[in-house]
Amino acid sequence: MAAFLQIHPADNVAVALHDLSKGCEALGVILAEDIPAGHKFTLRDLPVGTDIIKYGYSIGHLIRAAAAGTLVDHTCIKTNLEGLLDYTYKPDLTETVHAASVRTFRGFRRADGQVGVRNQIWIIPTVGCVNGIVEQLVRQFQAEVAGRMGSVDAIVAFPHNYGCSQLGDDHENTRHILADMVHHPNAGGVLVVGLGCENNQLAAFRDLVGMVDPQRVRMYETQKVGDELEYGLECLRGIFAACSGDERTEVPVSELRIGLKCGGSDGLSGITANPLLGRFSDWLVSQGGTTVLTEVPEMFGAETLLMNRCQDEETFSKTVRLINDFKSYFMRQGQPVYENPSPGNKAGGISTLEEKSLGCTQKCGTSPVRGVLRYGERLEVRGLNLLSAPGNDLVASTALAASGCQLVLFTTGRGTPFGTFVPTMKISTNTPLALHKPGWIDFNAGVIAEDTPMQECADTFVERVLAAASGEPVRNERNAYRGIAIFKSGVTL
Repeated sequence: MAAFLQIHPADNVAVALHDLSKGCEALGVILAEDIPAGHKFTLRDLPVGTDIIKYGYSIGHLIRAAAAGTLVDHTCIKTNLEGLLDYTYKPDLTETVHAASVRTFRGFRRADGQVGVRNQIWIIPTVGCVNGIVEQLVRQFQAEVAGRMGSVDAIVAFPHNYGCSQLGDDHENTRHILADMVHHPNAGGVLVVGLGCENNQLAAFRDLVGMVDPQRVRMYETQKVGDELEYGLECLRGIFAACSGDERTEVPVSELRIGLKCGGSDGLSGITANPLLGRFSDWLVSQGGTTVLTEVPEMFGAETLLMNRCQDEETFSKTVRLINDFKSYFMRQGQPVYENPSPGNKAGGISTLEEKSLGCTQKCGTSPVRGVLRYGERLEVRGLNLLSAPGNDLVASTALAASGCQLVLFTTGRGTPFGTFVPTMKISTNTPLALHKPGWIDFNAGVIAEDTPMQECADTFVERVLAAASGEPVRNERNAYRGIAIFKSGVTL
């Protein structure tokens, strides 16, 4: 097994694939200190101000000289990134080669043409004031239908803190994310529960949601009924009758819409798990399917690579707005645009936002960018899409699911248990994490750093994703770790 890796021939640093001890020889240099797994070390003497090159690109510059064989981390390197920039479209497209053989999975074909990978009943509050009611409804109805669930995979409430005392974009964000959930194909049925006096008024919310099947989507305000629990249970009985007989059928993989996310990254993220997702993304796009990349702040520093992959000038212009609008958001708040990576990222070997972004964007492979979505918008075009959302794990994963993704693939070097309202499959960047947290991790990409060929791992991974899409529960579902988080940027009344 290799102990270290120089990712690109132009790199002046290499990455330790496992802990290396002082005095070891690596690529012709003697290590001057211990190098933890995932961290970088210099391949030659580098004076102060030198750009550190990783993945063939600059990830920042040294703020002090570094002798050959020394550790390069966040204490000695500074970002080269700045604020708003002007960009020029320089197309560099790798056109998708369509797959010769069409794969399928077993999903739930909905009346509106969408395909779900789960058949669940969701209870969604319009406002945080009724969170206790929706959670009690789940407990009582689960007990009522125990042993006769039919094809219903789960009955789940999704409490949140919003829906009232919000203004402007925050109010609209809440409304749109909840409306997106009502239309999501993983829900065989939805019960929307309101209070009656909140900003997110049920009548206006109904108008936003638009046409639905009244047997599968029901809504009520608790202030307007006598026994809010019994009323809700009666609604659930009707929804359950409508969807408990739904059946999986064979559908083409082109119907899959998959979200791509990373969190708790480490120095192996851009070597193992993220490139693995890139292989998967290109494979799914070749099948006519759709992938979605988000975490806009974690595109900073690699944004031109994405811009030059845009299919045309219009898509390029939308991507420029995606990047600069998010930078402007930081600046309006008086915050540094490049206040990243997180403490966990730094401990794992990520030193600057450029380094994190160059690793992060590998999740979307090489396919052309076909669409760009604002926060809360739903998918319209197949292929690779970019979505506006922050890097926060649960906010970004919720946004991916709300856009219409039936699954989220989540790479991690540090580990995390959470899941959003769709299956959230965890892919570890390193084997020690997979061994330490088997109850969290669904797939170990760390074997790539242990000499398993990338394509062999990718082939195995495809089968695991298709199994999950066909109903095999992922870890967050087995643990009942599910939740939503909605982006908030303004005042609360």
